Amino acid sequence: MWKALALVTAIALPLPAMAAGNMACSQRDDVLAQLGNKYKEAPSAVGLANNGGLIEVLTSDDGATWTIIVSMPNGTSCLLAAGENWQPVERIAQGPSI
Repeated sequence: MWKALALVTAIALPLPAMAAGNMACSQRDDVLAQLGNKYKEAPSAVGLANNGGLIEVLTSDDGATWTIIVSMPNGTSCLLAAGENWQPVERIAQGPSI
């Protein structure tokens, strides 16, 4: 529990901190390797942000931990948030509203 709390405390900074250079950043391959080796996390969802960054959600197979990173076109990835107890949500198709 302490390790997860320390991880969240260390990397769960608000988005403006990234612009100020206070965010934990490194080359994407290094970030993915570290999260994979230390927490057994792998990408489970991605999306393209308006600023050209790739937002990635990494989760462990058992959902014990998760991390959100943003990867920029120059190959730099920054940690946005991390936590525990990831729960995927099923998308329910909705019909047209009347």
